[in-house]
Amino acid sequence: MSANHYPAEIDQFDSQAAFWWDLQGPFKTLHQINPVRLKYITDHVTIDGQKVLDVGCGGGILSEALAASGAEVTGLDLSSASLQTAKLHLHESGQQVNYQQQSIEDFAAENPESQDVVCCLEMLEHVPDPDSIIDACLKALKPGGWLFLSTLNRTPKAMLLGIFAAEHILKIVPKGTHHFEQFIKPSELVKILNKKAVDIENISGMRYNPITETASLDAQDLDINYFVAIKKHEKS
Repeated sequence: MSANHYPAEIDQFDSQAAFWWDLQGPFKTLHQINPVRLKYITDHVTIDGQKVLDVGCGGGILSEALAASGAEVTGLDLSSASLQTAKLHLHESGQQVNYQQQSIEDFAAENPESQDVVCCLEMLEHVPDPDSIIDACLKALKPGGWLFLSTLNRTPKAMLLGIFAAEHILKIVPKGTHHFEQFIKPSELVKILNKKAVDIENISGMRYNPITETASLDAQDLDINYFVAIKKHEKS
C-alpha cells in the first residue's frame, strides 16, 4: 500500500466513521456542500454511463451521488472503517458503488487509463505529497478524460473560518480535521498542473454559509475552498 498518507489522518477518519451518514453529525457540512460538488462536476461533463473514480471517498457521500446520476463508480479510501460504513449504506440507498481499500497510486498502477472521470475532493490537504496523488489520478484517467480537484486555500481567512470557526466555535467539523500548513494555494496547484499534460478548464471558489447551511459556487472567491476542473490531453 502506498505510504503517501498520514497514519494519524486515517485514525481520525476511522474514529468518526460510524457517523458518515448522520445528517446532523460531524460530516453534516459535507452533506450540505455535496449538491454543489456534484453540480460542479456535471456542469463540465456528462457522467451518465461513464466510469468515475472517487479518490478519498470516505463514507461514500459523493460516490453515491455520482452513482445516482448514472455513473459507474469506484470509490477508493484507506480508512477501512469508513469503507465499511460506505458499503453498509448501499443496502439503504440501493446504489451500486465498487468500494476498494486501496491507494490511488496502487489503483492507477493496476488500472491505467481506465476511468472517464476522476474526482479527488477535499483530500489533497490530507496527504504528504499532493503531486503524487495528482500524477496517479491522471495515470488512471483515459486520454481526454476529466479530473476534478478541490482543496482549501492557505489564507488567513481559511485558517480563521476553515479551522478556528468551523472546528472550535461552530463545531461543524471535527477537531483536528484540518492542518493549516497542509492547505494549498491555487497558484501552487496551478504550478503543479502546468508541468503535466493537461488543460486547466476552470477554477472556482465555493462559499459556505453556516447560518443557512448552504453552499454556492463563486468564481471570484477562492479564499477558502476551491475547485479545479482539468482535462487530460488526448494522445498525439
